[in-house]
Amino acid sequence: MKKVLHILVALLAGFAGINAQAQPSMDSVFVLPDSVTAMTLQQFYAAILEYHPVVKQAKLLPENARQEIRLARGAFDPKLEVLIDQKEFQDKSYYNYTDIYLSFPNRTFIEPKIGLEDNSGELLNPESIIPGNRQYFAGVNIPIGRGLFTDDRRTAIRQAELFQTIAEADQVKLVNKILLAAAKDYWNWYNSYYNFRLLTRGADIAREIFSRVKMNVALGEQAAIDSVQAKITLQTRLVERQEAWLAFQNAGIHLSNYLWDDQSYPLVLTSRVAPVLEVSDLSSLNLQTLSALADSARVNHPELIKLRTKINQLELERSLAREFLKPRLDLSYYLLSQPSAEKVIDPANDYKFGLEFSMPILLRKERSKVAITNLKIQSTEFEQTQAEREILNGITSVFNDITNTSIIIGQQTDMVNLYDRLLQAEFLNLENGESDLFKLNIQQEKLIQAQSKLLKLKSEYEKLKAELYWAAGIRNLNFNNQD
Repeated sequence: MKKVLHILVALLAGFAGINAQAQPSMDSVFVLPDSVTAMTLQQFYAAILEYHPVVKQAKLLPENARQEIRLARGAFDPKLEVLIDQKEFQDKSYYNYTDIYLSFPNRTFIEPKIGLEDNSGELLNPESIIPGNRQYFAGVNIPIGRGLFTDDRRTAIRQAELFQTIAEADQVKLVNKILLAAAKDYWNWYNSYYNFRLLTRGADIAREIFSRVKMNVALGEQAAIDSVQAKITLQTRLVERQEAWLAFQNAGIHLSNYLWDDQSYPLVLTSRVAPVLEVSDLSSLNLQTLSALADSARVNHPELIKLRTKINQLELERSLAREFLKPRLDLSYYLLSQPSAEKVIDPANDYKFGLEFSMPILLRKERSKVAITNLKIQSTEFEQTQAEREILNGITSVFNDITNTSIIIGQQTDMVNLYDRLLQAEFLNLENGESDLFKLNIQQEKLIQAQSKLLKLKSEYEKLKAELYWAAGIRNLNFNNQD
């Protein structure tokens, strides 16, 4: 009988030290076998950022914005125009007008233009008669009223440039959303994997105890009812282990949703790949960290960047609307020359000058446009104020959850240690004949539950860390190997 008790003590003592990664001497549950490859969260992030289709889709957003800028710049491309108008009737050439010119739109208010005018025919309009039939011209169009400071084309390209900032913010927001969901699934996978190993260890011990008790019963050293109790404990452990196995398998399936290879083929996790928890300092996130994250969020949070940029776009729209309150007053001046002209061009005599003026009388449309834009700016500013408050409160709320979870982890670790001491004390009682297998199983069950809860708390703590970086809008959730 004494020999069997010593065997039981040795078996359960090996189980008693399993308290996750809180102690330097870890149990074999948390030491991966040689046949299993570890995959850290950082490696998981790197694979997602490199191959995930949604991340690849997000990377298209800045390129789309660059093409929008290119599209807007197209309004400033040099333009070649050719106008030909001729009339022939009953062998008579009435007129032949040819007007060829090249204009150079640009982001200033001056638009240069050069061209050629070639007019011939028997019935030309008198104002179109040119000595030698051909004339060159070069000059500029200058708006000195509406369009002097901005116009539709200049506003469009400035808004397109701001749209690039919005696209980059959308990219950060979309990638962070993917990484947050991935982090939560990763830590679910971590919890289910090591919980399965924990319960597998418990089932192995229960099986060994049952085998030893049966042997002891056969030798007449224990009552037969003890084997029933040991069998019930074994069956309980096997049921728990099977449930944990199912949870682990399903967690791996969920995690496979994020894994793709370089050929865009989906990858499937196997039981030969396991998660690991890198050493984490529970005191590393303090009030100074909270302040730094809040300051960073005010400047770099993608949602706030989008709202600020939207306000800037509306301010450009308001500037354009105000420009339309001015009268239209366009001046044009062109120097004229002929191919065969021998005299030097005289700007005071060889020119063509034009002036165009227009202005609505009541300006109701223009004033309404300014007023509507002002209302949009005010509305967006209110939205920005509320969004900033919600973001900062969200950071604080998650930080409070992290702080509280850290405290609970410390308390739960102490609880595991206390249950460990109780189990050790029960060993001594068993050796002294003051306890039995039933009491020992109760203490073992409580220790398993405490260890399992500690494992889950550590998983929740890591999830909250990812959620904190997401709430602060930190690019790639603080993953340091960024592109």
